[in-house]
Amino acid sequence: MKKIMTTGLALALTSMLAACGANNTATNNTSTNNAAAPEATSAGEPSELVISTWGFSEDFFKESVYAPFEKEHNVKIVVEIGNNAERLNKIRQGSSDVDVVYLSDYYAQQAINEGLFETIDSSKIPNIQNIYDIAKAPLGAEYGPAYTIGRLGIAYNPALTQGDVTTWSDLWTKFDKNLAMPAITATAGPMVVDAASLAAGNADFNEDTAFTKLKELDKNVVKYYSQTSEYVNMFGQEEIAGGPIMEMYFKDLQAAVPDAKFVAPSDGAYAVMNTVNVVKGSDNKELAEEFINWQLSEEVQTASAKAKVDSPVNTKVVLTAEEAAGVTYGTDVISKLRKLDMSFVNEHITEWTDRFNREIGG
Repeated sequence: MKKIMTTGLALALTSMLAACGANNTATNNTSTNNAAAPEATSAGEPSELVISTWGFSEDFFKESVYAPFEKEHNVKIVVEIGNNAERLNKIRQGSSDVDVVYLSDYYAQQAINEGLFETIDSSKIPNIQNIYDIAKAPLGAEYGPAYTIGRLGIAYNPALTQGDVTTWSDLWTKFDKNLAMPAITATAGPMVVDAASLAAGNADFNEDTAFTKLKELDKNVVKYYSQTSEYVNMFGQEEIAGGPIMEMYFKDLQAAVPDAKFVAPSDGAYAVMNTVNVVKGSDNKELAEEFINWQLSEEVQTASAKAKVDSPVNTKVVLTAEEAAGVTYGTDVISKLRKLDMSFVNEHITEWTDRFNREIGG
């Protein structure tokens, strides 16, 4: 039986919505008073770099990521926003001129399988050497790195559960008809299938026992959620006691329920990785690689972590305890994450979805 994940990733000082994308698609332009790049002999007209991303924290990205790069490289950045599926479909259809695309690793693997990405020249992206090993080549050395790693754990309201939650198997024993679970088609859906196999006592992934366990759990599930906002609203109204969720959303839960807890299960939280890649046929491959290098820089990674926008992968980022709250940060944390094999997931997700809908519903 093929393993679906690796556990307790050993990292030598090296290392979730989403899926967290916007639901509607739009095009935004960012512009600044552009200056010529140091290597240029004259300013001239700025070149254009088209970036496809989710659209969250737009002001932060405009001010702290795009504007400095525009100024340094005499470039105008055009941003196309939407969720993972929408934006990947546009690339498939050739209906946009995207140069750089941000996608979760699940969707990025699909793009790689379909030949939609350029291979990268890592020598043009020296900051790759400064990021956690798990982030350097999550989908193969020829493709883009993860620029952020979140973790999927369990959030819960202690007043509504039957004791402390510490492991994935506690989903089956500590919740009573008040559980929210990710939909099978959500980013975290395959992770929950793996967690069910783990809770069944398997060291290696076993599909049959995983689905048997999920069927046992179904009676306690109030909602299989596709949008994190559904979970947050139900949690705040105490319609649910909790369930699996990405750590980055815990601050929203705690704002509604101050005593709420987030736990990385002792048998391993899941790595949720967002990647950045160069789209096949881009006329700006070298500039795109420079942008990826900038995204991985200590400057950008520190700013995004302190703003609670993205968890850092650059190992040079140093955060205080307050700055690190709610952020997936540090070698000790990253080294314990479980990482799904996205090639394996993509090979089986259609049959898992059909089986889930047939045997469990949602």
